[in-house]
Amino acid sequence: MPAATVAVPHSANSPYRNRLLGLLDQQDGSLLSPDLEHVELALSDRLEQQGRPINFVYFIEEGFGSIIAKMAPGRDAKAGILGHKGMTGTVVVLGDNLAPHDCVVQLAGEAMRIPIAPFHEALEQSPTLRLFLLLRAIPDGADQLHRSHANARQGLESRLARWLLLCEDRAGPELKLTREFLSIMLGVRRPGVTVAIEVLEGNGLIRATRGKIVIRDWEGLIKLADGSYGPPEAEYERLIGSSPLR
Repeated sequence: MPAATVAVPHSANSPYRNRLLGLLDQQDGSLLSPDLEHVELALSDRLEQQGRPINFVYFIEEGFGSIIAKMAPGRDAKAGILGHKGMTGTVVVLGDNLAPHDCVVQLAGEAMRIPIAPFHEALEQSPTLRLFLLLRAIPDGADQLHRSHANARQGLESRLARWLLLCEDRAGPELKLTREFLSIMLGVRRPGVTVAIEVLEGNGLIRATRGKIVIRDWEGLIKLADGSYGPPEAEYERLIGSSPLR
């Protein structure tokens, strides 16, 4: 079924740019659209805070956020990336309302957001909406398994290739990424990230400038990632991209 084109505040004649919203049928889309609002996302905006009630569910349309697991003081870990194919507040769909992690904007952009009360009401009215949004949790689980495998078995260059592919998948081939951000995502010191970037650049896979990385050889990065990128993305397309409930 084609993507819904329910009117939105910022562009009444265009479909949603968020993949999940774009795949909703007219009936389920109409349950959310009256309460959706367009918002700008600035760098470091906090969309969720671990252990605090969730007030809004965000459907990112441009840019992306980092999912951060709060551990010991000074040892926060980036656990994932959220972009235009996903949403915040998955635990709300599962029936909870406390954020299990932080979600912070890493690349500025835009989103559609909905207050938690009308979102709850829409889920209660439509079992198909709830089930459709639950399906996206399955690829997230597969991604966690592949990330664990990559962290345990792969070298730094392969893990960097995987993270760059994940970022490209959510934000396009020109990535505004600092070495500090990548060092946190990879769990290594900045000098190690610098060396890995130089290796990838020397092999013609990327071009790196201050605060920006441009992907030059997507297939080459996939080969270097050595199986850690691809299966979760294919699972997303199987469950969400083909929209089996639509």
